[in-house]
Amino acid sequence: MKYIGAHVSASGGVENAPLNAAKIGANAFALFVKNQRQWEAKPLTTESIEKFKTNLKAVNIESKHVLPHNSYLINLGHFDEEQREKSVTAFLDEIRRVEALGLETINFHPGSHLREISEEECLENISQSVNFLLRNSSGVKLVIENTAGQGSNVGYKLEHLAYIISRCDDDERIGVCIDTCHAFAAGYDLTKLEFYNEFMYNFDKIVGLKYLSAMHLNDSKFALGCKKDRHESLGKGFLGLESFKCIMQDSRTDDIPLILETIDESIWADEIKLLKNLRGDTK
Repeated sequence: MKYIGAHVSASGGVENAPLNAAKIGANAFALFVKNQRQWEAKPLTTESIEKFKTNLKAVNIESKHVLPHNSYLINLGHFDEEQREKSVTAFLDEIRRVEALGLETINFHPGSHLREISEEECLENISQSVNFLLRNSSGVKLVIENTAGQGSNVGYKLEHLAYIISRCDDDERIGVCIDTCHAFAAGYDLTKLEFYNEFMYNFDKIVGLKYLSAMHLNDSKFALGCKKDRHESLGKGFLGLESFKCIMQDSRTDDIPLILETIDESIWADEIKLLKNLRGDTK
């Protein structure tokens, strides 16, 4: 079965996110568990936590189909040790919030070398940071998101993801979220079944399908290999609907959150219906 949703607003409190997901006909969703553009935030209240759990149950969405996304400020690969520690501390706080909400995963961008160190050094910093986070938390899987290769971000090659995973002390608590726009922007063609199958074969060979924990379903405003992280509505970009048909008809993407981060939230409900139609669902 497919679990499809979007990155919904948690404005007014995290407890509103499940309700916002239900409004668009989602059976999965992503959210921020704190303000994604601030280092610090007030702790979640007991009331918000309990309401979140109640609302999640009310809309019949399982915790494993919720994909929290951490702050955009966090850079686990930072060249400066003090700044890296700041990121790790902020990430650990978000993991604690995810634990409190009874959720199972948190999605993160690996990091950036800021053109101050090599990609290899950056990846090693990320690996060490991830291990620290794993050692100092429990029960929450850290889900690495592939990147578009924009700027100095690492994570745009499958080999980068494999490197981080290979150095993790606890590979049961590490996973990968494939963002279709990012993959395409980084040079991985998903536009036809043969290309999509080649990508999945390489993902399995280099990273391992057992690590596929979620997907972000986004079309791309720019062409293959553009290295630009610019999302587009489904079927309106360079990826096209065939890419998403491949994903929806692939049993390897069953039972994981498939999350829209497309640019027009007013049509998310329609995009969810579209994805179901591509799957062949009649409901």
